Amino acid sequence: MDRKVAIQGVKGCFHEQAARQFYEEHGRLVPGIVECATFDGLYRSMDLGDADAAVMAIENTVSGGLLPNFELLRKYDRKIKGEVFLRIQQNLMALPGQTIEDIKEVRTHYMAINQTREFFKKYPWIRLVESEDTAKSAAEVALLGLKGVGAVASVLAAELYGLEILAESIETYKQNFTRFLIFDDALAVDQAKVNKASMCFTLSHTPGSLAHVLTILSFYGMNLTRIQSLPIPGQEWQYFFYVDIKFDDHLRYEQALAAVRPLMEDLNILGEYIAAI
Repeated sequence: MDRKVAIQGVKGCFHEQAARQFYEEHGRLVPGIVECATFDGLYRSMDLGDADAAVMAIENTVSGGLLPNFELLRKYDRKIKGEVFLRIQQNLMALPGQTIEDIKEVRTHYMAINQTREFFKKYPWIRLVESEDTAKSAAEVALLGLKGVGAVASVLAAELYGLEILAESIETYKQNFTRFLIFDDALAVDQAKVNKASMCFTLSHTPGSLAHVLTILSFYGMNLTRIQSLPIPGQEWQYFFYVDIKFDDHLRYEQALAAVRPLMEDLNILGEYIAAI
C-alpha cells in the first residue's frame, strides 16, 4: 500500500516541497500527500490512519518560531525522526500570456505578503489580498481562470497548476529558511549517526535553575541550538522549556542527560535524530 505524508496546506505548498526534499535526500520515494487545514490536523491524520507520516514547520529565520507548534510537540506522542531546512523562495505567478502590468490583484498568505512587500512597492497598482494558503491561492487562479489576478507561491505550485512565473525569488530576505520536522515511525534512524535531540521539560521555580542546567550541558560539550519557553496554563510564572541540542559524541550526550535529569521535571525527549545542517 502506498504510504502517505500529511502536510499543512494544499498540494504545491512549501510543506509539500519540504517533504519532497527530505525523502529525496534520504533516497526514498516521496509518499502520497494528505492535505490538512491545520497543524493539529497533521497529528489527527496520523492517529486516524489517514497518513503514515507528517511534516511540520517549526521555525523560520525571518519570523522566528511557530509557538503553537511547540505546544503540539508536547501534546502529541509522536517522536521527531528528522528535520529539513527549506529555502523559502516566493514567486509571482499568473495565468500564461500575461505580464506584471496586467496584474491588478495578488493573493497569498499573510506571511508571504510580509516577505514580499518591498518588491510590490514597485507596482503600486497591484492590490495585495490576504489568503489562507500560498498554494491554494495559486490553485484558485488556475482553476477559476482569473485573469488579472496573480498569486505568490512556490515553483512547485506553479508547476502543479500550470501557471507562469512572472517574477521569481521576490522575497526581501534571500536567506529565508524554514525548518521542518519529520514524523515518520517507519523511518529507520541510524543510531550511530544521531547527533541532535529535542526535549521539553520544566524546572523548579528557584533562582539559577535554568543556568545550572545550561552550565552542565555546556560542560559535556552539548551545543544548544535553540531554547524556547512557553507558559504552563494554570501555573503562574511557570514555564515549559523546549531545547534543541547538537553533539558529536553520543556517549557524552547520554552522560549529560543523566547529569541534568535530576534537575528537571516532566522531561520529555521529543526526538533523537540526524541534524540536517
